[in-house]
Amino acid sequence: MERIWAPWRMEYVGCASETTGCVLCHAAEGNELVLSVTDHVIILLNKYPYTTGHLMVSPLRHVPDLESLQDDELWHLVAAVRFSETVLKREYRPDGLNIGFNLGACAGAGVLGHVHVHLVPRWKGDTNFMPVIGEVRVLPESLERSFERLRPYFEAQ
Repeated sequence: MERIWAPWRMEYVGCASETTGCVLCHAAEGNELVLSVTDHVIILLNKYPYTTGHLMVSPLRHVPDLESLQDDELWHLVAAVRFSETVLKREYRPDGLNIGFNLGACAGAGVLGHVHVHLVPRWKGDTNFMPVIGEVRVLPESLERSFERLRPYFEAQ
């Protein structure tokens, strides 16, 4: 049997059942993966990304869906998604992006009750035998390095 070493996953394995409350609300209070917090929106790296540069954008207010947002909150959310798209294109030069919402558990929402948008950079050939056969994703960059690369764009905002 072949082994793939991913020692950074131990943090998740060791504390996955300890998480209480909303991770997005908790992140807004201070988190090492937060790229930006405004009066209306939080932008952060996904702690368990599908690809390098996987971001999440969420309104600060804890609401379950788009229809629960006030018009100004929705505007700020979309503006933050657009800015994040620009940043990812500039820094990572992906061939494409998946941008979307997962509303509800059956739709794949990992954070229930707090609407958020995923921005997932994609490159030609980023799907290979590892996720298809091995059910493993190989990420070529650490979260810390992704944060270092992206943070200056959000600081300058």
